[in-house]
Amino acid sequence: MEEAPLYQQVAESLRREILSGGLRPGDRLPPVREMARRWRCTVGTVQRAYRELARQGLVVARRGQGTRVVGEVPTPGPLRRAVLVHQAESFLLQAVSAGYELAEVEQAVQIALDRWRAIAREPIAPEAGILRFSGSHDLSLARVAARFSSIAPGYALRLTFTGSLGGLMALAQGTADLAGCHLWDAETDTYNVPFVRRLLPGRRVALVTLAHRRVGLIVAPGNPLSLRGLADLAHPGLRFVGRPRGTGTRVWLDAQTRRLGLTGPQETALEVATHSELAQAIAEGRADAGLGIEAAACAWGLGFIPLTRERYDLVIPAEIWETPAIAALVGWLASEEARALLADLGGYETEATGRVEWVEG
Repeated sequence: MEEAPLYQQVAESLRREILSGGLRPGDRLPPVREMARRWRCTVGTVQRAYRELARQGLVVARRGQGTRVVGEVPTPGPLRRAVLVHQAESFLLQAVSAGYELAEVEQAVQIALDRWRAIAREPIAPEAGILRFSGSHDLSLARVAARFSSIAPGYALRLTFTGSLGGLMALAQGTADLAGCHLWDAETDTYNVPFVRRLLPGRRVALVTLAHRRVGLIVAPGNPLSLRGLADLAHPGLRFVGRPRGTGTRVWLDAQTRRLGLTGPQETALEVATHSELAQAIAEGRADAGLGIEAAACAWGLGFIPLTRERYDLVIPAEIWETPAIAALVGWLASEEARALLADLGGYETEATGRVEWVEG
């Protein structure tokens, strides 16, 4: 990816000084010629950097007084947002200049956000205007969260990926408003309902189907190891990337390997929190295979061997069912827009998207 233009680098260095307090309101920026010598660039480059800072409302130029940091710096929230938007625009410009399509950039940013959200596992306290999600990772949720202000005006969706069991436990503990779950029960050959009854006894909850997801082995492009199914995971030397215990994917895999009498992969290369991280590990050559959703394989341009079809539900307690944010989300899931969003990612079947099933704990 190409380096940012020099004037942007100059502006960024000064912007950081302003944000850190090194340059305070009223302070004068270094003379243009001094900055040109410091950066070994033309006077015009520095002037352009100063104009960029003025455009952002951080500095003001007055005849005879030089260029100074604005006397009343914007409040931290708006200032932080303005700086962040500018940095995002700079990144977008670099990416497009390097030949990336906008869809590729959006997908990369969503994958990066997924990874950071998986790291942030601390319980989230209630906050006005925030709908707290905890549970299994799904690529579509980042897109839903990004447009949630248009789905439910005045609200935001905050994601914490803890696995399916972790999401149900968060509901039980009151640290989440809704959960994401795709837990397969071997005794009944059904998804989610038995686990909801066990972990949320005495509570009435709605299961709102997000989609049915295709799950299988994610492998390198072209499937160089010629893997065909779960039995092949026992091959010596295979580097398998796994998911943590408590995730729906791990629950299903452990049940299937027991049924087949397998001991599982001979070598687990690493364990990751999300489907995106799993696909990334294979794309970067750090693992040979992993069990994940087809959407993640599509996002990273990898091979996919389908094994099963699972139901992913949003678990929503009755006590918040009629709140404005939940009502808007459930209504949106029944729309063609929601189905189109899922279909665009690949690996989703949407005939049941938006369907509601009530469960008495």
